[in-house]
Amino acid sequence: MSRNTTRRCIGFALVCLMWASQPLVSGEQDPRYDLVKLSAQASAEVDNDTLIAVLYAQKEGKDLTQLTGNVNRLIAQGVDMAKRGKGVKVQTLGYQTFPIYQQQRLSGWRVRQSIRLESRQSDRLSELLSRLQSSLALESVSYAISPERRRETEDNLTKQAIDAFRQRAKLITHQLGRGQYRLVEMTVQTSGQAVQPLRMRASMMAMEGASAAPTLEAGSRTVQVEITGSIELQIE
Repeated sequence: MSRNTTRRCIGFALVCLMWASQPLVSGEQDPRYDLVKLSAQASAEVDNDTLIAVLYAQKEGKDLTQLTGNVNRLIAQGVDMAKRGKGVKVQTLGYQTFPIYQQQRLSGWRVRQSIRLESRQSDRLSELLSRLQSSLALESVSYAISPERRRETEDNLTKQAIDAFRQRAKLITHQLGRGQYRLVEMTVQTSGQAVQPLRMRASMMAMEGASAAPTLEAGSRTVQVEITGSIELQIE
């Protein structure tokens, strides 16, 4: 190796050593932050605008063919009557057949099928229920908020909750004497699910029949949107 080549190698090694010994100035100048977790909520009382009722036909006996025929006829009549009611949605539910045993021997059958009625006009559905109970049993009644009303309510509450979150973040930043904050993460959660159906007595059968229309009051429920998240406050 020539003398010039040796000098160039030594000079390059010295430059590398000097560069490696320098502090990582850019890394030390990166801003530092404190992490703060916070939450904000917005809620509203919303009227239930949808009434849901479940009725059923049930027969017991030894002749399965006759039982299924009777249940099918009662359900078909109920569906036809419900479809003639304006503003009422009708849906047939599960069809069930149960064996009945006595002293470990098959003694008969129980056949059952249900229909589900839904309407935003409680007065009409109430009147329909009074007529349907001449042949069907009322299993449950419940109330709900329609998807359209719930979506509109949640959208408005989400805007309010986000505004409240931002105001709280600004307040925390100011009270801690910091200049600014940045959002790290945010979660949006809603609550206010459907009320559990009111179960009716099993004895409320067709014998109670064409009684007066039941009094139905939809009421309301609280819908809430909660914002949870984390912000970082820059350390000056």
